[in-house]
Amino acid sequence: MTHDVEKRFDRPGTFHQAAIYVGVVVAVAGVAFAIYAVTARGSVIVASIVPAILLIGGIGAFAKTYRLWRAQGAWPAWQGAGWFLLLLMLVCLSIPGAAMMST
Repeated sequence: MTHDVEKRFDRPGTFHQAAIYVGVVVAVAGVAFAIYAVTARGSVIVASIVPAILLIGGIGAFAKTYRLWRAQGAWPAWQGAGWFLLLLMLVCLSIPGAAMMST
């Protein structure tokens, strides 16, 4: 019987998959921010796309965490990825706020 506090870091590819996932989500959010900064600085809707991408990415990471946990796999890296993306989403909530102030 395994305990819930037991962390399974014995599968080497899990951290790399989670890191690549975070990198891709952050890159897509960066492209969305570049589009906002270059074309539509006053649009709150376009500015809201950046934190929305990070929110969806965080939820996706937590979904992967749950699936790996149910399969008794190496889930802690994916949980860390989810928390990182949600934290970055909270920081990026200032972008729509800046767009509201500029109009």
